[in-house]
Amino acid sequence: MKFLPTLILAIAAIISASLIADGLTGLRTGDRFVTVKGVAEREVQADLALWPLRFVATGDSLDEAREQASKSRESIMAFLELQAIDTTAVELQRLDVTDTRANPYQNGGNDQKFIINQTLMVRSDNIDRIRQAAQSVSELVDSGVILSSDYGPGGPTYLFNRLNDIKPEMIAEATAAAREAAAQFARDAKTELGDLRRANQGVFQILARDQAPGVSEGQQPVKTVRVVTTVEYYLK
Repeated sequence: MKFLPTLILAIAAIISASLIADGLTGLRTGDRFVTVKGVAEREVQADLALWPLRFVATGDSLDEAREQASKSRESIMAFLELQAIDTTAVELQRLDVTDTRANPYQNGGNDQKFIINQTLMVRSDNIDRIRQAAQSVSELVDSGVILSSDYGPGGPTYLFNRLNDIKPEMIAEATAAAREAAAQFARDAKTELGDLRRANQGVFQILARDQAPGVSEGQQPVKTVRVVTTVEYYLK
């Protein structure tokens, strides 16, 4: 019986060593994983156009400036109707009236006058008509309308609002691309791809289709939607 404690200690040591070995093996296996990225891109058409038409009217009196502003508004509305743009969606925004005589630093003489700045916001889902009208905006200048570029980008802004409609398909595409990259890595490494370890959907970006210097995404009616997913897979 005097050998019984020694035998128990020996058996315990063998079991402990076996458990430690199993734990280390699991740790090494768990550390074997690959991180890959999957990209999905899609070309989309804008579905909403916002076009701020800001004009200036001046006069030696407030009545004269108001009359000129009224003529400019009528000319703009007539131009939009001629371009087959629904004028019921045109909103009057940002009306500013300046009396230059109230400026103590303004010189006297004929330069004393009233200035009216006004913006008509055109909102339309007919992208093609807005594009065509924007190309013909010089006709407004020819009719005597003084357009100002100190508000907005100086032209239409094109928006894409149907991102949620294409998100599921694009996420599936990006995830499939990531898995294919991981599978290729596993083949090259002479191993097998295991279960999913971690995944990050990534952020959707709406980019200009033609990414040139000075060209913003809002200026282009055709855009590129892009998402990059980051996925980790275990390696067997």
